[in-house]
Amino acid sequence: MTRAIDKVKTCSTMAEVRAGVNALDDILVPLLVERSGYMTQAATVKNDEALVRDEARIQTIIDRVRPQAMAQGGNPDLIERLYRAMMECYIDYEHQELARLRAAGLQPKGEQP
Repeated sequence: MTRAIDKVKTCSTMAEVRAGVNALDDILVPLLVERSGYMTQAATVKNDEALVRDEARIQTIIDRVRPQAMAQGGNPDLIERLYRAMMECYIDYEHQELARLRAAGLQPKGEQP
């Protein structure tokens, strides 16, 4: 198995660095958008503001990605910080989506017919 860190090409110019980062962004952005779609699904399924933040799930994700980062030759502390920041953004997004869905007619839990 080739580790992710081993795929990084040696760069001698910032143009090469930027080209590598841009190529990765072309892969990451669609995946992040797809992940946000699942946050919309979560808002629909949970349908309760109190359920949006799930500390146990956050820790489960951290416990899952840290070893992956290490196996790929990355810094697990950096990956944890990135994931925690990303999850905070997605939690905010899920709250926004829940509000949007409610405005569009989703009935709060306990008020559904």
